[in-house]
Parts: sequence; C-alpha cells; structure tokens
Amino acid sequence: MPDIRRPHDARRHPLRDSRSDRQATQHIPDTPQTRSPTYRLAFADEDFLTREDLRPVRLQLELLKPELAMDAAGVTSTIVLFGGARIPEPSKAAGARTETLGRLSAYYEEARLFAEKMTRLSMETGGHENVIVTGGGPGVMEAGNRGAQDAGGRSIGLNIVLPHEQAPNLFVTPELCFNFHYFAIRKMHFLMRAAAICVFPGGFGTLDELFEALTLIQTGRMAKVPVLLFGRDFWEGIVNWEALAEAGTISRVDLDLFAYVETADEAIAAIESWAGKGEIRQDIPGREPPVKEERTGD
Repeated sequence: MPDIRRPHDARRHPLRDSRSDRQATQHIPDTPQTRSPTYRLAFADEDFLTREDLRPVRLQLELLKPELAMDAAGVTSTIVLFGGARIPEPSKAAGARTETLGRLSAYYEEARLFAEKMTRLSMETGGHENVIVTGGGPGVMEAGNRGAQDAGGRSIGLNIVLPHEQAPNLFVTPELCFNFHYFAIRKMHFLMRAAAICVFPGGFGTLDELFEALTLIQTGRMAKVPVLLFGRDFWEGIVNWEALAEAGTISRVDLDLFAYVETADEAIAAIESWAGKGEIRQDIPGREPPVKEERTGD
C-alpha cells in the first residue's frame, strides 16, 4: 500500500511522534491505573472512537484516509462503474435466479470489456487518469475490476460494510481497496474524481447512485460529466423519464444529462467525444437528439 503518512522531519515537527507514543505504551507496567480505559491514548482507543459523540471525527477520517491513499497512488481521475451485484458472468447465466438476470449477464461482459479498453487507454498516458472505480463487490463491480486487471492496470474498489457478509472481489488492486461504514462518504469518493459515470442494470443501490449523480449535476453541485446508461430497454422499462418531463418535475433539458449505450465501444466513443466537446456525441447508435429547452428554475 502506498505510504500515506507524511515524512517525519524533526525540524518541522519537533513534538514527539504519535506512533512512538503508542509503541511506548506497550511497555508500561501492568497496573490498575494503566488498565483503565481512561488511560488509553485517545487515537488508539477503539471504544472511544466508536462512541456516538465521535461520529463527526469518524466521518472526517473516512473521507481523509482514501483521499490520502489515492493521492499517494497518483490517481487524478476515475471512470465510475455502477451496476448490479447479482448480475452473473455469462458462463453462469444459466444458474441465475431469474431469466432476466441471465439475459443481463451480457452486461457483465460489456462492463469487463469496457474496463479493459479504458484501462489500456489510461495506461498509454501513465495510468493516472481514468482509473476504473467500482463498489468492489460481485456482479458488474467484479466485471469492472476484472477488466482493468485483464489489461494489466489498476482499479479501485470502494466496499461498504453491510449486515450480511460482503468482501472485496479478487480483482480489485489491493492498495486501492477501501472499506466504508458511511454510504454518504463512499458516494463522495465515487464522484470526487469522476471523469465519466457508466451505469449498468442494477437494483436499489444502482438507482440510488445514479439519481444521486444526476441530482448533483442537475443542481450544479458537481461538474457535468458523461453519464452513460448501458441498456436502453432496461432503463426505459424501469424509469419513465418522459413522464417526469411531461409532469414538469424535471425540465426537458434534464433528459440530456445522460445517454444510452449498449456496448463498450459506444461508451468509449461517447467519452472521447465529450473530452473534445464537453457534451455527449449525438450520433451514437441508440442516442436520440435532445429537445432543447431553457431551464425554468425547478
């Protein structure tokens, strides 16, 4: 793992190093006083750090630790992959819990292929930009990390502690494998370096991540980036975008915040077009030209 600690310089940091203090406490006499929880160093006291009162500190630490590690690893921008954990790889499609999940396994392969091709392009310029980042779990997430590994490159996994057992997939680059308690901080890390967001079929988590990103872009809280939805039939089947525009709950121009793609190559073409023009290319197969409309202040 990259060393995310600042180098010690006695001239700049004349006070005793906190790591040295922690080591020193391992050699103190065993007495009622030293066994008391109040004697523990605050930063080494897990019971203290997990108190409800310390939530603001934990939020800050959870934001800071991955940030320092990615800075140390030289990750300057990412390509985000969201998608369902239950979508199987094609070789296991026959055993999927539903027929639809079996058909959606085609998107596992597209996610893997997309990540492989994007990683190869990234490596041509040093591997610091457009690094693949996923939620670190199975399904589409596994496919993304797997594709990056197939290309011989790095990828990031942002795991989350869940009530049921959840572990990183084996294709995440170990020194870029993180674990979160707070969904909100994890979402921030997904989007802080995002150069593009690719969303594959999925469930509640995928929908949550998609709508969070669209809301931030719509409201100007993050810069516009390509938002690419893989699988027009799937997305139009579960979200009636047109009804939102007709109802006036979104502006029709908001429908231009995302585009549909079906294949890895279409997604790469959209991202490359965006890099040159700052908008999603309109001649991508399956992409309908948007109806321009001034925003009405929703």
